[in-house]
Amino acid sequence: MKRPLLILLEGANDLEFLVRIASRLRNDQRFIPDLGELQAAGHIILVPVGGGDPASWPNRLRGLRLREFHLYDREQQPETDVRLQAVAQVNARPGCHAALTSKRCLENYLHPLAIAAAGGSELDFGDDDPVSLLLARHRFEQTSPSVPWDGLARRSQRRLSAQAKRWLNRVAVEQMTAELLAERDPVGELLGWLQIIQELVTGAG
Repeated sequence: MKRPLLILLEGANDLEFLVRIASRLRNDQRFIPDLGELQAAGHIILVPVGGGDPASWPNRLRGLRLREFHLYDREQQPETDVRLQAVAQVNARPGCHAALTSKRCLENYLHPLAIAAAGGSELDFGDDDPVSLLLARHRFEQTSPSVPWDGLARRSQRRLSAQAKRWLNRVAVEQMTAELLAERDPVGELLGWLQIIQELVTGAG
């Protein structure tokens, strides 16, 4: 049996996003791999690598000598430079590929209309905005108008943001279509990652 491809993303939310949006996009573009099916068949292994020093991510599973695909959120400086170095290390290894999102994180590839269709209201956000935090604040202000968001403890803000992030990557993403993605990602960045994964699985990459 062919050895599996390791797909390393920062956390469980990112894994959920990628699997779910790939499934949605396959309705219109059949070249996109069915990540859920590939995982069930043992052709890929989805690995959350978040936590710790990003500089350690490229070599975390290197000893297994498997093909690897890494996808990291760009975040903000100085974190971006550390992640770019990690990407370069992975790309220097044969049979491995790494990429850094051009947007802040994967939630930024969601279209506001998809978020609204899922019941989250239509947010206004750009490529560098913390989408989960914006959604958490919007939800809080809708349900508790008499309590200022800035008056909440940071711990409470982080908890609400984490809940919003989970919802965005599991519920809102299900409302994405090829047309909505084309508006948010006109250069086809996300489709390119999925194509690379397909090539690495088949041995063409």
